[in-house]
Amino acid sequence: MTKITKTLSTSPKPLPPSDQLGFGQHFSDHMFVATYREGQGWHQASVVPYGPISMDPGASVLHYGQALFEGMKVFRQADGKIVFFRPEFNYHRLCEGAARICLEAPPMDLFMEGLHQVISADERWIPSEPNTALYIRPTLIGTEPFLGVRPSRETMFLILLSPVGSYYSEGTKPIKIWTEETYLRAAPGGLGAVKAGANYAASLKAALEAKKRGYAQVLWLDVEHKGIEEVGTMNVFFVFDNEIVTPALNGSILSGGTRDAVIQLLKSKNLPIKERKITIEEVIEKMSKGQLKEAFGTGTAAVISPIGVLAYKGKDWVINNNENGPLSTQLFTEITSIQRGTQKDTLNWLTPLKRS
Repeated sequence: MTKITKTLSTSPKPLPPSDQLGFGQHFSDHMFVATYREGQGWHQASVVPYGPISMDPGASVLHYGQALFEGMKVFRQADGKIVFFRPEFNYHRLCEGAARICLEAPPMDLFMEGLHQVISADERWIPSEPNTALYIRPTLIGTEPFLGVRPSRETMFLILLSPVGSYYSEGTKPIKIWTEETYLRAAPGGLGAVKAGANYAASLKAALEAKKRGYAQVLWLDVEHKGIEEVGTMNVFFVFDNEIVTPALNGSILSGGTRDAVIQLLKSKNLPIKERKITIEEVIEKMSKGQLKEAFGTGTAAVISPIGVLAYKGKDWVINNNENGPLSTQLFTEITSIQRGTQKDTLNWLTPLKRS
C-alpha cells in the first residue's frame, strides 16, 4: 500500500459549540491528500493541516467538471468507541462514479487507511451530543492541466472533515418539498446515478427558487416530468395503505446509502417495500383518497426527513397532518441508535476506528 505520512498542525483551531454546528460550516484541523499520475500510480499520500490546495489553472476539474465526492459520517458512541457507518458502501459507490467520469479511484486499502489516519488525527472534532456527527467528504478531482477534451491523467484524492448537527433548520420536524416541473436534475444515460459535482450545479437554480418560495428541497421528476426520481439531497419513500414505495434505480437516481439501509431494515421487518416506478400523479391521487400515510426522504446528511407538505401545480398537499409519521420515526430511531451504539448492530454496519 502507498505509504502515508503525517504532518500535524501546530495551531489547532478551537472547537465550535455543539449546539451551533449547522451543516458543513466548520472544518477540522487536518485533511488527507493523495495524488495519482498515469504511469506512476498513487503517491504522496499524507495527512496535513487543513488549508488551500495548489492547482494549475488549466486543471481539468476547472474546465470539464471532473469532480466526484462521497458523504459519510463517523460517530462517538456512548461508551467512547468511534465508529464509521458503512464505509465500504461509500467506497464502492465512489469507484463506480469514478469509472463513469473517467477518474482514477484509490485502492480500497488506501481509502480506508486514509480515513483511519485523518480521523485519528482529528478525533477531538467528533461531537457526542444527539443528532451530531463528524461528516466525512471524500473527494476526487481531475488535476492534469490541459485544454483538450479528454479524461485527466492525474487525480487528486481528498478527505475533508466537518462536525455537523441537523441538516435542515427544521431539525427532525417535517419539511416542505417543491415539485419541480421545469428544470431537470438528470437524464437517462447521464450522471444522475453518480455523486458528481455537476449534478449539484444543475440542481442549484431550482433549489434556490424553491427556497425563495419557502420550501426546503426540490422533488425531481424524470424527463417527462411524470416519474418521481429523488429529492435534492435525499432519496424518497412513500407509505401507502398496502405498500411502501421508493423509485427504482433507473440510471438517473443516486443509489443512496441510507436508502439501502432503510430497505434492509424494512425487509428485516417483513414490511411490503417495493422499488418501482412511481409517478407524481399516482402520489397526488392516493393523497386525495387518503391512501398516503406518510412520506420521507433518506440521506447521510439528514438520515430520515419526514415530508409534511408537497407542493404540486400550485397546491400544497399536506401529508399526515404535517406531523412525523410512525414509520419514519421508527426508522430514524433505529438507524441513529445503531450509529450511537444504543442498539445492537445486527446488520454489521459499523466499522470501529483503528487508532494510529
